[in-house]
Amino acid sequence: MCFWGGREGYETLLNTELKREQEQMARFLHMAVDYKRKTGFEGQFLIEPKPKEPTKHQYDSSAATTLYFLKEYDLLDHFKLNIEANHATLAGHSFEHELAVASAAGKLGSVDANRGDLLLGWGTDQFPTDICSATLAMMIILGQNGLGRGGLNFDAKVRRSSNDPMDLFHAHIGGMDAFARGLLIAERMIDDKVFSKFIQERYSSYGSGIGAAIMTGQVGMEEVENWVMNQKYPVLQSGRQEMLENILNSYIE
Repeated sequence: MCFWGGREGYETLLNTELKREQEQMARFLHMAVDYKRKTGFEGQFLIEPKPKEPTKHQYDSSAATTLYFLKEYDLLDHFKLNIEANHATLAGHSFEHELAVASAAGKLGSVDANRGDLLLGWGTDQFPTDICSATLAMMIILGQNGLGRGGLNFDAKVRRSSNDPMDLFHAHIGGMDAFARGLLIAERMIDDKVFSKFIQERYSSYGSGIGAAIMTGQVGMEEVENWVMNQKYPVLQSGRQEMLENILNSYIE
């Protein structure tokens, strides 16, 4: 069951008590959890982040803000997130960023598979056709072994000028094909470890030496300063973004 984002916000602080509104929203969600227990409903509760439209300031504007809200009001154990591609771009993020944030917290529960027009500041809910975006999305989903009780849902519609029933046919087939291709490409890339090997090497300095000491709390700012001052030259490592983008493109055939 998805609690769709879009109304949980306000237009102006001139007539709004922000903390009270958040507390009231949290109370509503707790009431829903209590009713779920009472009725024996076993489905997954989901919240769909949305940054705006129709309200200006949303309490669940992105994956990160929604996770913070759930944690702040002791609701994190009861909800996962339904990430919509169009809402991600409205929030100023990429689709895969919002998926990654939710997944990193163990709270990616479902996906609205669509896209928006990056030149427009409102939801256009177009059918997804970007193979690159679908591939990156499926890499994240495969990385957490699927979506559990969730799924890939088309929250999409054809364009206003697409006025023939055949347009619906092409739109649905195109969207399904995009994510099917993304799934197959993502599986190959994961099996070939094309990104994971590079990422593991990039963070290897935190597995030993001063990096490991920092992460395990064995040293503080003074010790880190002394270590830096004793280094002759900083060791820089390229992020190789251009190379990795070329590798991604080579898999998308």
